[in-house]
Amino acid sequence: MQGSEIKTAVEWLVSAAPDPDACRWEWERHPLGVALLPAGRRWDVLILPGGLGAATLEVLRRLPAPPGPVLADFGGSRVGFFVPAGTAARWLATGVRGAGRGTWIVVPYPGRATGGVRWLVPPDGRGTLTDPVLLERAMHAAAAGVPGPARNGSGA
Repeated sequence: MQGSEIKTAVEWLVSAAPDPDACRWEWERHPLGVALLPAGRRWDVLILPGGLGAATLEVLRRLPAPPGPVLADFGGSRVGFFVPAGTAARWLATGVRGAGRGTWIVVPYPGRATGGVRWLVPPDGRGTLTDPVLLERAMHAAAAGVPGPARNGSGA
């Protein structure tokens, strides 16, 4: 990410914070370069086990439209996909955790390496999120070991 992309991504992320200035301050001064942001306002996060999450991301990357932001924790044991707000409350899948209203997510500063949580797909600053239907199809395709989700609207 370059300077203007980082600035746009930061502005989009802090727009979810109760106090955007405090969030910026935390990112600038915290040695780990992370901040806590509330889920459920601008986005929810669906958290998959690392292996399934990485395989799902590879399926999504082969589609024409890019996925929304994706986080991984230290060691890649969990992968979090940013989806539209409200998705976590409706999501039913074994082994998938939803972070929605009332939960907080550790979010690294875009474009800066941290010792733990990292961006696999950084936010674009325009509000692009992963479509839950495509995510579900990609999860099924990843679990089945096939190249990608059905594009004709069937399946999953």
